[in-house]
Amino acid sequence: MKRIDAFPYLLLIPALLLVGTIAAWPLVETFRLSFTDASMKQVQNYVGFENYIKFFQRDFWPILGRTLVWTTLSVSLKLIMGLLGAVLLNAAVPGRALFRILIMPPWVVPVAVGCFMWAWMYNGQFGMISGLGQRFGLFSGPFEFLAYKQAAFISTVVTDVWIGTPLVSLYLLAAMQTIPKDLYEAAWTDGAGRFYRFRRVTLPLLMPSITTMALLSTIWTFNSFEIIWILTEGGPRGSTTTMIIDTYRTAISRFRYGEGAARAVMILICLMVLSAIYLALLNRLTRKGRAK
Repeated sequence: MKRIDAFPYLLLIPALLLVGTIAAWPLVETFRLSFTDASMKQVQNYVGFENYIKFFQRDFWPILGRTLVWTTLSVSLKLIMGLLGAVLLNAAVPGRALFRILIMPPWVVPVAVGCFMWAWMYNGQFGMISGLGQRFGLFSGPFEFLAYKQAAFISTVVTDVWIGTPLVSLYLLAAMQTIPKDLYEAAWTDGAGRFYRFRRVTLPLLMPSITTMALLSTIWTFNSFEIIWILTEGGPRGSTTTMIIDTYRTAISRFRYGEGAARAVMILICLMVLSAIYLALLNRLTRKGRAK
């Protein structure tokens, strides 16, 4: 009988304890609280699925739809602009290293600082965007971007795209630089133009990196809190209230910990469903690619 060496498993115990303390225990506790009426009172009563039923009957579908639209717009724009940025940063132009450094500030600067800067720019009285709009005749007077539902929604998307695009660009740029130069030289020798080389060489080889970044960006954007909270706190009139904002309001602002925990569990379930759909589509595309 083969003897099993237990020493490697003993070395994993500290890491398992750390993961269990930081991730597993809070997750289990959240599940437990979601079935109670936990609040500021000391006594917690078991209420079953009442918190989930309330959420579904009142706010779930409008908030979920708003979150999906916000996430889809933001992630799509970040991927498109990030891919264009990676292509431009990979071009052989003078000062390329400087351009690669200059693209990083939106991502390096703390999110709160960037959001306060955008909040100032969105201000109707002294903001730059409103001032330029009035000067060029786009607005008849001061326009408060964060005071109107659609304008506030679009403003939060623009801010999120501004913050997240540099990371996407740098990630795709790193993947783009791993593509062998021989493929471009062979395509150029065969008479392929620049756009054809991008469509037939660059884009197919970048697809694994693009899909990975799409999944990660979807998870990060779906759970994005600071940008919306600093700019609008979910307003005006709930137009920018996503699932994470609604969870924070319920659990922290209103001290309904049980209902907030149920909303947090629903966020986890939604992300698991989105990830499963994404992986299923990715596997399907991979099989089609291999069949060709």
